[in-house]
Amino acid sequence: MVLSRRDKVLSLIGLAMKAGRCASGEMMTETETKSGRAKLVIVASDVSENTKKKFRDMCEFYKVPIYFYGDKDTLGHAMGKEFRASLAILDNGFADGIQKELKNRED
Repeated sequence: MVLSRRDKVLSLIGLAMKAGRCASGEMMTETETKSGRAKLVIVASDVSENTKKKFRDMCEFYKVPIYFYGDKDTLGHAMGKEFRASLAILDNGFADGIQKELKNRED
């Protein structure tokens, strides 16, 4: 069951990317978060502790929800890129859908 939920998160990320409502890469994620456009930040679970802390602190400061999910390859693949350590969802609808899926997975 976890696999289908995981696929749904990744397919929502892919749809957000195709719709132009997703920014990826550390610099773009940071820029969109600080500008207030990021509705949700997702960081790969396999990034360094420094990177996790940087994004955790930044998202806490700017009040943006953050999740650690998948790995760099999985996130990159979902976006049609090689690998990505982080991404920002720039649309409330996509952000809500992804968060709902991630919360369901935690239950």
